[in-house]
Amino acid sequence: MSSSEHCPVIECIDLSKTFDEGPREVEVLKGFDFKVEAGERVAIVGKSGSGKTTLLNMLGGLDQPTKGWVKVAGQDFSTLNATQRGRLRNQYIGFVYQFHHLLAEFTALENVAMPFLIRGETKAVAAQAAKEILDRVGLNHREDHKPGELSGGERQRVALARALVTRPACVLADEPTGNLDSHTADSIQQLMLSLNHELAISFIIVTHDLKMASDATRIFEMEDGLLSEVSSEGPSSGQ
Repeated sequence: MSSSEHCPVIECIDLSKTFDEGPREVEVLKGFDFKVEAGERVAIVGKSGSGKTTLLNMLGGLDQPTKGWVKVAGQDFSTLNATQRGRLRNQYIGFVYQFHHLLAEFTALENVAMPFLIRGETKAVAAQAAKEILDRVGLNHREDHKPGELSGGERQRVALARALVTRPACVLADEPTGNLDSHTADSIQQLMLSLNHELAISFIIVTHDLKMASDATRIFEMEDGLLSEVSSEGPSSGQ
């Protein structure tokens, strides 16, 4: 997209978010700047309740900031209506969650093809793209299986394939290995790392796993509503 060639993949300025809790307001995000360039791997760490998931929802346009703005590939979410925001997400952003959120009644292939079908592509085009990315994550032999027939690690690989199938500019991952045993978590981490290198897709990963964070090109810590880049000593303890 020529209009976005020289833009950060994701950029926010003075990002703030306040929630009403009864008679008082709680400021979860307190106004900070943040941007991610093409091909970066960024980890965001912080204590539970520090606002990491809220930030990820802001960056993906799933929630709107109280103040400030978020741009994806140079386009400001605040200038778009709900339909336009959905199209922008579908084109540029993939999501991976701690719980895979696969549709139980559909096969792995059908789940992965869904973003292309939502985009309006034909079933044939969507199925071919889904087959290719499932092969990339080592699950071509499981494409006809439904989520209930897959292991936890396989389900998360399907979720990752679904996030990557449209070749987005950036994948937002919220605790992607938090529900997996250590061996499977390591496998998913290495897969994400290799796909970042091979496909030049940026990753923004919210994680409590300091091992996963250590593989990032940059590490940020969310604390007291502010996001700051971590020094070479690493994030503070207690994450």
